[in-house]
Amino acid sequence: MQYSSKQEATPIMLGAEVFIEPGQRPEEIDTWFLRLKEAGMQVTRIRLFETYMHQPDGSWDFTLFDTAYRAAEKYGIKVYGNLFPATAFTDLGGLKFPDDEAHLQSIANYTKHVVSHFSRFKSCYGWVPVNEPGLGQFPAGPLAEAKFKEWKDSLPEAEYSSGGYDHFDFADERFLVYYNTWFLQWLTDEIHQYHRGSIIHVNNHAIFKNVGEYNFTDWRKFLTSLGGSAHASWHFEYFTRPQYALAVAANCEIIRSGAGDIPWFMTELQGGNNTYSGFLALCPTAEEISQWLWIAIGSESKGAIFWCLNPRSSGIEAGEWGMLNYLNEPSDRLLAATEVAEVLNNNISLFENAKEVESGINILYTRESLWVEKKLQMGGKVYEGRGEGGMMKSAIAYFEALTEAGMQANFKEISEFDLSRDDYTGIAILLAHQISIPHQYWPLLEAFVQKGGKLIADGLTGYYDENAVGTMRLGSPLRNLFGADILEYKAIDEPEGIDVDGHLLQAYQWVGLLSPTTAKPITQNGNTVFAVANSYGKGQTWWLPTMAGLGARLKGDYTALNQFLKDALKYQDNKIPFMFDAPQPGVLMKTMQSGNSTITIIINKSGERRDVGLLMPSPAPEPTVLFANKGGKTGGNHISIDTEETIVIKWE
Repeated sequence: MQYSSKQEATPIMLGAEVFIEPGQRPEEIDTWFLRLKEAGMQVTRIRLFETYMHQPDGSWDFTLFDTAYRAAEKYGIKVYGNLFPATAFTDLGGLKFPDDEAHLQSIANYTKHVVSHFSRFKSCYGWVPVNEPGLGQFPAGPLAEAKFKEWKDSLPEAEYSSGGYDHFDFADERFLVYYNTWFLQWLTDEIHQYHRGSIIHVNNHAIFKNVGEYNFTDWRKFLTSLGGSAHASWHFEYFTRPQYALAVAANCEIIRSGAGDIPWFMTELQGGNNTYSGFLALCPTAEEISQWLWIAIGSESKGAIFWCLNPRSSGIEAGEWGMLNYLNEPSDRLLAATEVAEVLNNNISLFENAKEVESGINILYTRESLWVEKKLQMGGKVYEGRGEGGMMKSAIAYFEALTEAGMQANFKEISEFDLSRDDYTGIAILLAHQISIPHQYWPLLEAFVQKGGKLIADGLTGYYDENAVGTMRLGSPLRNLFGADILEYKAIDEPEGIDVDGHLLQAYQWVGLLSPTTAKPITQNGNTVFAVANSYGKGQTWWLPTMAGLGARLKGDYTALNQFLKDALKYQDNKIPFMFDAPQPGVLMKTMQSGNSTITIIINKSGERRDVGLLMPSPAPEPTVLFANKGGKTGGNHISIDTEETIVIKWE
């Protein structure tokens, strides 16, 4: 059994953001912090609006926010101060980058005054330098242009030039990765001038689209912890409502991987109704609040903060998002979070020391695949596989399939995966329609398999290098790894059943025609080969040049794909303590280890009551139900769980 390595015993804290704005009365602000304490919560985040503190004459009036920090002290609530330099009243997310040098100096002046002032409070816990970094496009303004020139001039001459072919350089995309890191580092340095050694935390957002501009491995060098925002109304476009728990789980795994050896903490979860803001209007149910919290905890998050506790009164979000009603009474959602907080607070050591149980399965994505996919969009008919998001939906499909099997799969950017080990026995990589594999990873993936790893690739994986130059002609760089040449890809109009090693998978969008060299055909029609398996060194590869994962997702049936993955990867041999005895559509499970205890978190999104069988160690450990919000029960190796229920079990 393998466990992830993380910093030991960081406190787990739940909370909700307190939104401070002019017009609020001190008594009301006091009530909000009292409600946090009553809910068993320990932490909040406050947006420190420059426009509500910096006066037209240049003076500063901190009175309104002092009231909040004092109330936090009174009730023992820790405060993350979220820097929020002056921006338009209609700007919901806040500043992402400075416009010019003068603006940069204005931000430095704001940071000096705000950090110097609020760091004096005992309730000051740490700082969030930028709310939801991630712009999605090249930043406008003279400073960005100057930094771009400075950055580009500093680049060494490229060692790799796509064989001399003319190509895109993706300089804008690469610069945006650099620029996000530079600005966060700059702000961190500014904060530490006035509050030396203080906690620095940041929350990325819209992870399934924006992750291409985040370099989490570089962020670890200056962050104390990594976080994220996961709002169903803004960020879950690739999912239906019954899949929102899955969306939170995938979001959590991407952040967990990005955090590496520093803690991670879910900075924003949707806490209430949104009316006119967001891309869709919804109000989370009390059951969804429990699900999202337990998924975060089960993914090693050190807690979560809801956006937000009190509904704001002004702006586009007026009256929205709150976990309190308009009379400052707890909603059913806050009461649900309170129930979770009670379990966590009563089992502090158990959860603070808990680590996810690793399955050895790693779903990898590449930033370059996101960039190339976006660059090549031409409009016209919309295809799930060919349109923007196809590569991410493909990766999500494998994550969902394995989740139905009760498996925990890592979700990593390829640079976050350790490709330097001497032995990869029991470790697998899934490359689901990762259309761009940068050249430096070609030999590293070969070495991974040679050293005992297993690799499955589907769709157009490896079709391009990092410059969007095709790699499939004459001497494909991955031909030895996969043991075959690709003859061509053919577009298909409708999904087709395709027999892959005895499993009826779904061919979707394209089918590839292969010419085996060392590989064994596993899908063949006459002399035409559509999929192969190859032994390479001590490991194995499978090449399915069609979108088998996304095809299963669109069909809504992962049965055959799950059986193929089980037979190929043989993950049951990795001595994972708990799995479902058969795939459970609409049910997910997180498994953690804490000392001699195992914790299973099972959530039923199937729409009906389910009796779920578990594969577990022998002799069977003794179960204790820590949480079951709809009366779920365990009897031996069977779990009875109602629809929308979450059940948390400690096994000794």
